[in-house]
Amino acid sequence: MLNPPEKLPAPELPCFLGWLNYWSAAAAQAIGFPDPSRDAELLSRSRRTASGGWVVQLTDAPLDLDNPTHLDTLKRTYERFPEIGGRAAP
Repeated sequence: MLNPPEKLPAPELPCFLGWLNYWSAAAAQAIGFPDPSRDAELLSRSRRTASGGWVVQLTDAPLDLDNPTHLDTLKRTYERFPEIGGRAAP
């Protein structure tokens, strides 16, 4: 279950995933992104910003939760980053 922003253990943690995500440098560091060996798929649709953050696109087309491939990508990404939404074990 995702936690509301006020319940997150750190303010830099993203609250949830969307089709397009902006992760500041602090947020990326807090969730462990990027790890080239684990994040190759995400990195193929990501770009680094001038300030050191990341713009991360989960799928090529807008996220469609009725599309099993998109839903699988969303699930895998939440599994990869349990810190998002404050779901990581303390």
